[in-house]
Amino acid sequence: MDTAKVTIDPAFRIGPADRRLFGSFVEHMGRCVYGGVFEPGHPTADPLGLRGDVLALTRELGVSVVRYPGGNFVSGYRWEDGIGPTGDRPRRLDLAWKSVETNAFGLDEFMVWARAAGVEPMMAVNLGTRGVQEACDLLEYANHPGGTHLSDLRRKHGAEDPYDIRLWCLGNELDGPWQVGHKTADEYGRLAAETARAMKMVDPRVSLVACGSSNRGMPTFAAWEATVLEHTYEHVDYISAHTYYDPTDGDRASILASAVDMDAFITEVVATADQVAAKQRRTRRLKISFDEWNVWYQQGLPADLDRDWAEAPALIEDTFTATDAVVVGDLLITLLRHADRVGVACQAQLANVIAPIRTVTGGPAWRQSIFHPFALTARHARGTVLRTEPTGPSHDTARYGRVPSVDTVAVHDEETGALAVFAVNRGDTDIQLQLDLRALPGLVAHEHLSIAAGDATNTAETPDRVTPRPLSPPTAGLVRLEAASWNLIRFAHPHEER
Repeated sequence: MDTAKVTIDPAFRIGPADRRLFGSFVEHMGRCVYGGVFEPGHPTADPLGLRGDVLALTRELGVSVVRYPGGNFVSGYRWEDGIGPTGDRPRRLDLAWKSVETNAFGLDEFMVWARAAGVEPMMAVNLGTRGVQEACDLLEYANHPGGTHLSDLRRKHGAEDPYDIRLWCLGNELDGPWQVGHKTADEYGRLAAETARAMKMVDPRVSLVACGSSNRGMPTFAAWEATVLEHTYEHVDYISAHTYYDPTDGDRASILASAVDMDAFITEVVATADQVAAKQRRTRRLKISFDEWNVWYQQGLPADLDRDWAEAPALIEDTFTATDAVVVGDLLITLLRHADRVGVACQAQLANVIAPIRTVTGGPAWRQSIFHPFALTARHARGTVLRTEPTGPSHDTARYGRVPSVDTVAVHDEETGALAVFAVNRGDTDIQLQLDLRALPGLVAHEHLSIAAGDATNTAETPDRVTPRPLSPPTAGLVRLEAASWNLIRFAHPHEER
């Protein structure tokens, strides 16, 4: 059996495991909202129509922040449509997803849902078809205490206290030709800077995210970031990054190595942002908001959109395999490894649309395979992220060339002394991982959970076919990583085992 080695030392600090790394995304797309988080008349729904079973699973998932209302949807959205008496709200065409938007669910309902779920809201403004004034109006409605037309309108609608939304996206993917209101980098950069400046006049406490490239494969990638940040660097706090990994071609070795691409993406965006900082003589270091990421079987979207206008049609409701769960676990490892520069991350999306949670209208909700590595990482990655540099075998992939077979990260809870090690074996044979914990004496391994790659899925009929399997805790620092598997190994001092 091949062996990989890694040294874990509390002196090798990357940064805190920010809770905002465990975000999700609720877009008015498909059945994410209607039939997902919101379904009046469902057996578990509250008087407002919020599905109780989805709320419970959201809390179990450990989601910290939720981005809303898009996504492509936001680039044509009029936020005023989603407030006030529901019977007075207009029905609109949603050009992004060729759907009819009823506006039965809007900002006020989302904020009630966010508080019930215990998540921080991350709001996006429309910079596709709208601009500075509309963004400021939305911010005033949401955050101003009272005494103005818009803040008093919020109070009239039942929200006496401000929503106090601190995290805001300045549009979405406006580099993409598919986007309603697509812009050049200079056009967007200038608009984003003007909007950011005005929004901070309304509420100087807000943190703002400028749009980065829609994905690393865009022909304008890096040049877009550089130009946008030339305009916005002094006004924003984050630059966004989006990526999806497609298993459609059946190349398992490559899809299991997707985190190699995410790692390079983050490194390149950081380098671009730091180049702009150097050019402008700025000492503040910008962070990344990786606010869309996931596995996505993308060949299904054209067929989903080849239809007449409909309300909440089923869109990209992918059923994820155990292999997809391993990939998601490795992407989370990558986000943690860059905790010094990635400050926000949102898995897209929360319910039904390429989601960890699936539902049947009027029926049950269940955990997809990808639910489990997210929930366990969110639960146990608490404390300080430690740098790990595993040495060991590597193997070839068609997409990414030669890649390391083992990927790891460790998170140390300095208050309790507990240590969580997350490890993925991307290869097709078992590997023995040797952990050097000499710098953390007295720790005892007391849990090893694993998900091995495969074609098994969770469905409404078999919701627990893919779940983490408990394995024997390692002894003498030796952990057996099964072929193509995601693993969590937890250590604690004996008197604190739980």
